[in-house]
Amino acid sequence: MAGFSLEAQKRLAADITRVLSLYSFITDAYIIEFFTDNLWGSLPLSWQAALADLQPPQLAALLLENRHAKEEEARYSSVWPLSLLAFKASADTLAFPRRLSGWAGKSKEAGRPEEFRDNQCQSSRLPSLFRKHVKPKKQHEIRRLGQMVKRLSDLTGCRQVVDVGAGQGHLSRFLAFGLGLSVTAIEGDPRLVAQAAKFDQELVQALRKEGAKPRGQVPSGIALEGPRHVVGWVDPGAPWTEFCQLLQCPEEEERGPAVDRGSPGTFWPRETAGLDSGGGDLPGSRECGACSAPVCPTPKGRQLLLTGLHACGDLSVALLRHFARCPHVAGITSVACCYMKLTTAEAPIPPGPGPLHCPAEPGYPLSAWVSALPGHQLSYKAREGACHALEDYARRLKGQSAALRTHCFRAALETVIRAADPAKKRLGVQTIAKAHRLTFGEYARLGLARVGVDPDARLEPGPLQALLAQEGKVVAFFSLALLLAPLVETLLLLDRMIFLQEEGFHCQLLPLFDPAFSPRNLVLVAAKTPLGSALLDVAAED
Repeated sequence: MAGFSLEAQKRLAADITRVLSLYSFITDAYIIEFFTDNLWGSLPLSWQAALADLQPPQLAALLLENRHAKEEEARYSSVWPLSLLAFKASADTLAFPRRLSGWAGKSKEAGRPEEFRDNQCQSSRLPSLFRKHVKPKKQHEIRRLGQMVKRLSDLTGCRQVVDVGAGQGHLSRFLAFGLGLSVTAIEGDPRLVAQAAKFDQELVQALRKEGAKPRGQVPSGIALEGPRHVVGWVDPGAPWTEFCQLLQCPEEEERGPAVDRGSPGTFWPRETAGLDSGGGDLPGSRECGACSAPVCPTPKGRQLLLTGLHACGDLSVALLRHFARCPHVAGITSVACCYMKLTTAEAPIPPGPGPLHCPAEPGYPLSAWVSALPGHQLSYKAREGACHALEDYARRLKGQSAALRTHCFRAALETVIRAADPAKKRLGVQTIAKAHRLTFGEYARLGLARVGVDPDARLEPGPLQALLAQEGKVVAFFSLALLLAPLVETLLLLDRMIFLQEEGFHCQLLPLFDPAFSPRNLVLVAAKTPLGSALLDVAAED
């Protein structure tokens, strides 16, 4: 948030921790335990009375959206208790706005930005060369984040960019070929790196065909050098010197193709391992030998920018720490995701697959201020809930989607599983395709088989029908939890903003993507020089 003072951020963080502590029985609840743990009974009786009979469109209008009272769905069918009204007001007021004021940015096609008005699969604002192999959501993201990185490059005077967690290289390709930046893309999966290099070559081949035509030439606005791809895993617990060493001496490397400046139809491989063939290497000398020295002085004082598009869990935090501690990093753009994979003091080992690491510093909290706040702790479930798509669920509520019954099905299935084996709790059933089109009996047989329970076990129709009849209550409780999700995300990102300012740096947090299309839409931008209002102009362009 531009113009948002550090003291205001600290007060907001303190307010949010108090609210989340008060309603932790909602944020920490697992919806699959709605019946087994009587989650509805955990709500005040006055809330139960107000919410029990609301239809899905009413829940969308009254809880998840700020709809005008003249609309039919937004009219209260009963007098709500002040505590419930205060709950909603607090959640709305304390969360970061997910859109810039006055930003429409949407077409008539539900959930799609204006750039997809003419073609739902092709962005009208991204050159066709960069749309191949790229899904619409990613097209929107790489175009918008690419613009932000380019503006940060202009502000800092730094053309060298390191894209961490680059995947198939879609962002890196746009930054290099589309925006003329000198890019190194780091990705831990060698298969994705090989795919990225293949896509780079395809783009070059397309340019070659264009150049081979009579009077052919490289299309206007397309730069002449592609990204350099590096295979490497960035250890979130490792110091910045190790990160720089990875850039100098990668385990594997794919050097990006380039277009010969002298002849539009001629292409040549990039010959240097440096980021910028025009001068300006990565931190360290180009000839690093055995890499015994972790980092060398940056030639001619050149520096680099870091970017991470939905860098998962602790990786986003690691990049912020590298920015703060590495003298060679001039700026960073960070779009986070997978908050549940953050390490904490209470859970120092991240959940899920991937290389095991136990960092000396947790991923949350990052700042000294938030670390000292009473009640700042966020459970795994609260952080997982912060990754949900509020706008998408509101759209389902408004359309009374049949998929809304899935949570009720899973909660009822949990009672069957525990009746068969009380030791089996919160087991991962995984997604059952088109579950909302199945009867509960069909759904239960598929789910039971996945958790090692006899799929032919007798289901008591009477009690189960009584549970399934409470679908509206399940949906209402989940909506309450979803209303708090942006508060959790706000606290996590506030913690990062405050950390950067405690370290003496400039930062802004901006809603960059359309949240109905890309739910993790907030970008944290930081630099070691003042940012001014130029970034806000980029965020407001749509």
